[in-house]
Amino acid sequence: MEKHTQILLDELQKLLNGGGAHVGFNEAVENIPFHLLGEKPHGLPYSIWQLVSHIRIAQWDMLEFSKDGSHQSPKWPEGYWPEETAPSSEEEWTQVLKAIHHDLNSFIDLLASGNLYEAIPHGDGQSILREALQIADHNAYHIAEIVVIRRLLGVWKS
Repeated sequence: MEKHTQILLDELQKLLNGGGAHVGFNEAVENIPFHLLGEKPHGLPYSIWQLVSHIRIAQWDMLEFSKDGSHQSPKWPEGYWPEETAPSSEEEWTQVLKAIHHDLNSFIDLLASGNLYEAIPHGDGQSILREALQIADHNAYHIAEIVVIRRLLGVWKS
């Protein structure tokens, strides 16, 4: 593998795992009291649960799109957001967190397995590089929202 490509892959992996300029996903969701996952403080439109579920669905969709030409994306926007404001159980919460980690690791594996720049055959010009940057950008945006909600709920370390 070309040296420059390996440098880019290493940086993309760091970015997808939380970058360095902001809080990563794991830190944003650690030690949240379960009873607060469904709260929407000060009229905000989403709860932490809804944001985390949205991250899971969108990241899964980008992973599957990148791998599978027969993948059907959920209907926008309703297919990307859960109706429930809170998880039904702590087990459901744990499963969603595991799914996010699994799909992220699968995408990172996919990054190293192919040409970053080549157009995805079933797309309209998207590449694995573009999908990696989109996952990182999308996740960072919603991770920041999770941190804001935690601050408003008084459960963020200052």
